[in-house]
Amino acid sequence: MTELPRIVSVDDHVIEPAHLFETWLPARYRDKGPKPLTEGIGELAYVGGKYRITMDPGGPPTDWWIYEDLAFPYKRNIAAVGFDRDEMTLEGITRAEMRRGCWDPVARLADMDLNHVEASLCFPTFPRFCGQTFAEARDKEVALACVLAYNDWMVEEWCGDSGGRLIPLCLIPLWDIGLAVAEIRRNAERGVRAVTFSEIPPYLGLPSIHSGYWDPFFAVCEETGTVVNMHIGSSSQMPAASPDAPPAVQASLSFNNAMASMTDFLFSGVLVRFPRLKLAYSEGQMGWIPYALERADDVWREHRAWGGVKDLVPEPPSTYYYRQIYCCFFRDKHGIASLDAVGRDNATFETDYPHVDSTFPHTKEVALDHVKGLDDETVYKLMRGNAIRMLGLDLDRDRDRDRQWS
Repeated sequence: MTELPRIVSVDDHVIEPAHLFETWLPARYRDKGPKPLTEGIGELAYVGGKYRITMDPGGPPTDWWIYEDLAFPYKRNIAAVGFDRDEMTLEGITRAEMRRGCWDPVARLADMDLNHVEASLCFPTFPRFCGQTFAEARDKEVALACVLAYNDWMVEEWCGDSGGRLIPLCLIPLWDIGLAVAEIRRNAERGVRAVTFSEIPPYLGLPSIHSGYWDPFFAVCEETGTVVNMHIGSSSQMPAASPDAPPAVQASLSFNNAMASMTDFLFSGVLVRFPRLKLAYSEGQMGWIPYALERADDVWREHRAWGGVKDLVPEPPSTYYYRQIYCCFFRDKHGIASLDAVGRDNATFETDYPHVDSTFPHTKEVALDHVKGLDDETVYKLMRGNAIRMLGLDLDRDRDRDRQWS
């Protein structure tokens, strides 16, 4: 390998600018919509997978969003790039203290250039990973307006002048399937090919994927080529052992939600009914996937009669994984060692900018350390090719055409 291909990162994050809702929310909703505030923070603790937060005028200045009864602070661990490792703490932070690329698209593109990244898909922060903030709101008319405003900002401002380098990732109104389908169509008409969704909807008080409730959503995603992206924590519940365990336990176990969600889908019949639907698991890593697939196939072979899937899932579950599911990684040498079982066509790469896990600004070195010894074609797939195919990106078309005719 003469040079590492420039990376297409399928999991990064954006800190919303303070003007987002003032600019993009229709005027009639602004009084009830989210409002930015800089105020001191008091207690900020993470216990049993949940945050405990208080506001204190005498505390360190912090940028907040105030929305209905919610007071949402930005924390240093979610805007960690630029800080030393031991400074990536659970403290409040203002945008002025953050690296500008957290919330400014021009600065983000410059940081991507520093980090050997060509294109990036960014998950939300204040709305939470799949829009739980708006799903939990009381006034659903305002909440719907907020979802649409966020998506308009994402498409037109965050991504609009990036030349395709910032890839739009949109929300749906989780509380209404009809509105969700309409929003997928609205965004697909302007070129959006990615939506964020909950890894485990029942944890949010929503119907499960087994219920059939979400089938119109899956159908329109299949029809429009919209990838369903599920980030760890998009069920508002991280795996925990003991309720008083330190946050490091949840951080170490975070892949469990992705594993549970993927197993749910493999045995749900969803991927049978929608054979062109694409699912993407974000920040779950991939070293666990070979055994999860082996176990699912064993259960299907040995237990499918009493297990309730004899007629629902006609082929071994791994069949649907290799056909329709993508994973991603950034630090996972066990996954690389098992790449044939993970799937050379299923694995993608991420940088997690600007979170505490981010490989910025050393992503090229981290990636090279993982792919050394792999053939050039596999390296290309992992660093960008699989992401381009998954998201239908207008990149490398000349390369693909030349390969087709070679």
